[in-house]
Amino acid sequence: MLIDSYDRVVDYLRVSVTERCNFRCQYCMPEKPFSWVPKENLLSFEELFEFIKIAIDEGVKKIRITGGEPLLREDLDKFIKMIYDYEPKIDLAMTTNAFLLKGTAQRLKDSGLKRINISIDTLKPEVALAIAGKDVLKKVLEGVEEAIKVGLKVKVNMVPMKNMNANEIIDVLEYCKKRNMSVRFIEYMENKFAAKDISGVKSAELLSILKKHYEFEDEGFDGSSPSHYYRMKDGYRFGIIEPYEDDFCKKCNRIRLTAEGNLIPCLYFDEALSIGKAIKAGDIKAATEVLREVVRTKPEKNRWGGEDGEVSSRAFYETGG
Repeated sequence: MLIDSYDRVVDYLRVSVTERCNFRCQYCMPEKPFSWVPKENLLSFEELFEFIKIAIDEGVKKIRITGGEPLLREDLDKFIKMIYDYEPKIDLAMTTNAFLLKGTAQRLKDSGLKRINISIDTLKPEVALAIAGKDVLKKVLEGVEEAIKVGLKVKVNMVPMKNMNANEIIDVLEYCKKRNMSVRFIEYMENKFAAKDISGVKSAELLSILKKHYEFEDEGFDGSSPSHYYRMKDGYRFGIIEPYEDDFCKKCNRIRLTAEGNLIPCLYFDEALSIGKAIKAGDIKAATEVLREVVRTKPEKNRWGGEDGEVSSRAFYETGG
């Protein structure tokens, strides 16, 4: 079992298989050129899998595949099957923008993927174009329908932004509700790679908007999830993720691995240790020691909203958000 210095059990590993993305979202990396890390700098799926086996043996119970956009990496379904075959009971999930999902959903399900998170920030094509930098909505929604059809459990994330998509909060919730998909509204996380003129919608504003349309009860946090949940009278649940609140970090149980082999203890922090050299050398003991050290030094909380008003320089496209 992996336990950090604040007595939190760390049993969740997020694995970024690529920093490449086919979107240029305003809140992530709108100005980044369409380039990528040379293939020789990345860990192969076999090398990533060698570390994942260590993590599972040390107590990791949940693995989420992220990017960039993970579906841009060829043979992703084969990688997922490696993990599933090693430990079928693992909670195996993926985060995707769904642009390429229609043609891959069945293969992913057959490989052992259980759940999928999809970003839907708008239901209007012109707004999707403004947010993502390309005309994406039709393919995204087709991907959602295909994921539902093949039996993947789908959860939706939305980042509400003033003067952009905040007027669609109810529309997105209703879209998800009709399809029995949970929706989580995520407060915009300030970072140095995002567009400079973004103004996010805070949780108090979100709740005020939602209360004009629905009656609901506060259910608090669900296990180690960073999402604060609310339940409507008909039983439908929605969540709000508030990265600037202390509760966001209190039960954090996750660490992150980049495609280049950097193991990161916190979404916000730039600090990391590499498992790449040890894995390439087949040194399981050294890789295990790096894992334990990253867990041991995991910070109590992120620095968003600190006294210095610090903005993270962490590139979310490297760690999957």
